[in-house]
Amino acid sequence: MFRHKGRTRTYYHNLHIACLLSFVAGIVNVAGYLSVQTLTTNITGHFAYFIDEIFSLRFWKGTVYFLYILFFFFGSFVSNFITEFASRKNSKYLYIIPTLIECCLLLAAGIWGNYFIVYNSVLLSFILLFAMGLQNSMVTTISNATVRTTHLTGLFTDLGIELSQLFFYKKADDKRKKLLSSIKLRISIISFFFLGGITGGTLYGLLSLKILILAALTLISGILYDFIKIGYIVYRKQH
Repeated sequence: MFRHKGRTRTYYHNLHIACLLSFVAGIVNVAGYLSVQTLTTNITGHFAYFIDEIFSLRFWKGTVYFLYILFFFFGSFVSNFITEFASRKNSKYLYIIPTLIECCLLLAAGIWGNYFIVYNSVLLSFILLFAMGLQNSMVTTISNATVRTTHLTGLFTDLGIELSQLFFYKKADDKRKKLLSSIKLRISIISFFFLGGITGGTLYGLLSLKILILAALTLISGILYDFIKIGYIVYRKQH
């Protein structure tokens, strides 16, 4: 799921990583909003807030919203820079590197999150936005822009387009099969994003920001699954 790219990557690789990462994004989205009332999985709304604060001459608040945008951007930049650099070394696990960084950031936010809320809530937002930038860039690159997991606007747009196309591809041919597979992928991402959000919202009252530790453990479980699967394949070939 984290190793394959290009011709070796299948639809099921994309489906598995989409479900895993959209679940994580759903948790982060709810945890960020409930803790610091900030959108931490996308930056669309921050552009509007930035412009509003600037025109209201509240330049410091406007700067904060601009920094939200920049930290998401920096996460995307760092993720792709790492994977490009690692690819020069022929690393088979180059996409695991930004995922591990994201795990560390979510663990830090989960463990010390309450401290951030009291002393510097903006820093918590920066951490979560950077982590989501990492995730969005990584999954976009590895899936060749087929999968995006941190926000739903584009997903609902694509889903609406593809559902409408079903009325014009009624024959059971390759085009219809490909279209149905794409619809299944979109619905899976949306469903797991909602499931992550429900999980985060339900457990936030009990765990507060420690719910982000669950998000990090979810990522780690995905990485371990990949390694276990590799070991099993190697074992089968040897025996």
